[in-house]
Amino acid sequence: MNVFDIIGPVMIGPSSSHTAGAARIGRITRLLLGEPVKTAHIRFHGSFAKTWQGHGTDRAVIGGLLGLTVDDEKLRRSKKLAQEQGMEYDISTVRLRDAHPNTVIIDAEGVSGKKISVQAASVGGGSVKIQYLNGLEVGFTGSKTTLVIQHRDEPGAIAKVSRLLAASRTNIATMQVFRQEAGGRAVMALELDSVPEDSHIEALRSVPGFDSVTLLRV
Repeated sequence: MNVFDIIGPVMIGPSSSHTAGAARIGRITRLLLGEPVKTAHIRFHGSFAKTWQGHGTDRAVIGGLLGLTVDDEKLRRSKKLAQEQGMEYDISTVRLRDAHPNTVIIDAEGVSGKKISVQAASVGGGSVKIQYLNGLEVGFTGSKTTLVIQHRDEPGAIAKVSRLLAASRTNIATMQVFRQEAGGRAVMALELDSVPEDSHIEALRSVPGFDSVTLLRV
């Protein structure tokens, strides 16, 4: 644990959990979508559902979906910015079983028609945990430089990633693989010690069976 685990991140307040964490979830969703958000359905659970208006959780999520960081002063007027940029959204509440009290589900559609569904929790101090990605149970945080790859579960997929990252002299600090079943949809989440070159990210995106490759730097 370090001092930022105790006092939270540099942020636009009032709450590291209800504001900074919410903004981070919105921003991760935007990054995973890979394009500007056209529409978003935002559903709050638990404590989020009770206090989202008073704590500005709605403005935080919307700002994150616009690509704003947790310390961007424009978070306070994210609703106006969304209107100016043509992003439509609606907000409701939902009750989930066995979910963290600071949980939000975001179903978003991008300008090209691409869709994404993210369920995530703000777990304290501005930290978050992505729990579901497009219906697949996952468990990554994005707190460090993280490479998220959505792909088909096939032999050699991990080796291809390791080989391309080794070519860019990028060290893998941790790696998690999530899947529904053998040969089905899967997600790799790799925390990296450095940022790979753009050319190597593009090389990963060209690998057959890799549906989406996203570098999270939030």
